Amino acid sequence: MKEVKDLRQKSNEELLDELDRLRSELILLRSRTSGVGIEKTALIRNTRKRIARILTILKERGIDL
Repeated sequence: MKEVKDLRQKSNEELLDELDRLRSELILLRSRTSGVGIEKTALIRNTRKRIARILTILKERGIDL
């Protein structure tokens, strides 16, 4: 996957910054989702998967959060 390769090339600090940004985005998406269509729920799912990918890479590098 191209996205995973791109994430693996980033430094730990860049990944942590991206993780913080995605978590904030997820909070905003969840707060705006009540009564909204499938598009938003798909965006939430994709954001959660991206967060999981970043956490996996960080754990592989020995950084536990």
